[in-house]
Amino acid sequence: MKCMIMAGGLGTRISTYRPTVGVKALLKYKGKPLITHVIEKLPQNMPVLISANVKCRTYFQKWQQTINRKVKLCFEEAQTNDQKLGAVSAINFWVQRLNIDDDLLLIAGDNYFEFSLSEFIGAYNCRHVLVAVHKIGDLIKASQFGVVKLESSRIIQLEEKPQNPSDDLVSTGIYIMPTRTFPFLAQYCSGVKRDNLGEYISYLLTVDEAYAYCFTENWFDIGSEPDLVR
Repeated sequence: MKCMIMAGGLGTRISTYRPTVGVKALLKYKGKPLITHVIEKLPQNMPVLISANVKCRTYFQKWQQTINRKVKLCFEEAQTNDQKLGAVSAINFWVQRLNIDDDLLLIAGDNYFEFSLSEFIGAYNCRHVLVAVHKIGDLIKASQFGVVKLESSRIIQLEEKPQNPSDDLVSTGIYIMPTRTFPFLAQYCSGVKRDNLGEYISYLLTVDEAYAYCFTENWFDIGSEPDLVR
């Protein structure tokens, strides 16, 4: 299994008020960049790829010097938001460009979480996509995410940013994607720029199954909690 951390934003909004940071994944929480917290939770022997944008190359290269772990920086060449592939299409692009033939642990770089990735990986059945989900405790906040409906641990619905969510169980941007589902990913991305991973999971449910890993430990996405980071 390889880990791919999705950090492909151009840093446009951040650079207006945090010009020395450049990208959301490098914002600090508890004294460390968010992406460093992620790296420290990964199994030691797991290869790590970081999908980023070439305009943020300097920021990531400087950050790379601060960690005691080998990571591969993969830079998308887009210069504007209109040119960007989007998160899902970027995954598909790197799978094909790098000939990835391992299952992928996918983590959005603007996440902070405290659950064990080893336990998450241990819950993976090696066949179906596994999604980390969390009871956010607030229906209004839930409307900012993909709201998940389960049958036991099987996901039967994922509704992206519903106006009136019926539950507060949300997808957290942390997934395991088996190699056998890469053709579904390629089909979904064929000829179209795809961004939202939750929308991909909704599509996947029409052709395959996906399962949920429920956790209760702390988690936030900085898009919903911007005052927690600096």
